[in-house]
Amino acid sequence: MITIYDIARITGFSPPTISKALNGTGGLSAATRTLILQAAKDLGYTPNMNARALSTNRSHLIGVIYEDHYMLKGFKHPLFSDILNNFRKVIEIAGYDLLFLSRNLGSRRVSYLEHSNYRKVDGILVMNPVPGDPDVLELASFDRPCVSANEPIPGICTVVTENRVAAEAAVDYLVSLGHRSIAHICGPRNLSAPAARERFEGYRAALEKHGIRYDENLVEESPFWHSEGGYEAARRLFYRTRDFTALFASNDTLAFGIKEAVEERGLSIPDDISLIGFDGDESGMYTSPALTTMWQNTEEIGSRAAMLLLQKFAGEDVPELIKIPARLLERGSCRKVATKFEHGL
Repeated sequence: MITIYDIARITGFSPPTISKALNGTGGLSAATRTLILQAAKDLGYTPNMNARALSTNRSHLIGVIYEDHYMLKGFKHPLFSDILNNFRKVIEIAGYDLLFLSRNLGSRRVSYLEHSNYRKVDGILVMNPVPGDPDVLELASFDRPCVSANEPIPGICTVVTENRVAAEAAVDYLVSLGHRSIAHICGPRNLSAPAARERFEGYRAALEKHGIRYDENLVEESPFWHSEGGYEAARRLFYRTRDFTALFASNDTLAFGIKEAVEERGLSIPDDISLIGFDGDESGMYTSPALTTMWQNTEEIGSRAAMLLLQKFAGEDVPELIKIPARLLERGSCRKVATKFEHGL
């Protein structure tokens, strides 16, 4: 059976340091904690939970608040399921189990705070909450460590994709292919759920950078992030105008619905319209053509959120907001268009 002394021998750190890393205590650097947790995983270390509970006075349970108000896919959500899985990998190495928190306790309606107190969770991961939910905002006022993945919440440390910069890069790519008339279908631009708003801002910033006039006629908002929302938004856009050669969708799931609306009109992607999404959903690899997209690093978001929660357990200061870069996945749904200069005009 692997012990902390085996991990100490392999890594070169002292047994007390190993113990601090595994228990989420002590002033260790993120790099040291990550190295020790990875070594523990590689060696197949299994903590003695009864002994740990007695020595640390902790439940070693992490509460998870998981909502899906705008896509309605639950645990099939392509982005948040990956983030949660990567969070779980790190947190389980440190000897913690996940417990989902709801607003129901048997037949009784409770708040998230009441449920977390009842279950005696050591910390909480918040994922994709309903924007402005008072039960979630309440958590920031209490001393139980919390971390949020992909949704900034005042007073709670959040790990999120650098949405504005990535959206700007998406439009930069379309411009580099010669497109000057670029439409945008965005998600719900709710002030307390900033992803759609930030991606819209990135879209506008890229247009301005390239000297392209912003035309609100080329922008349509979907009230939801799912494919049906993208399909309906594209139909509204087409009803109003067809004066564009490329379209930037706020996420891949919207893009799948947009593709259906495009083809319904007898148009082709990318021959008639170049389409770029945002997320890096695996499903995009299997559309025809495969969807070009801005890939979100769900592994980094999930594992970083877990490490930050462990740092909070150790009493360390953590930043309120960490932004993770996204990168372009160039596939087949965008094509180069001839400019007036290439036509010799």
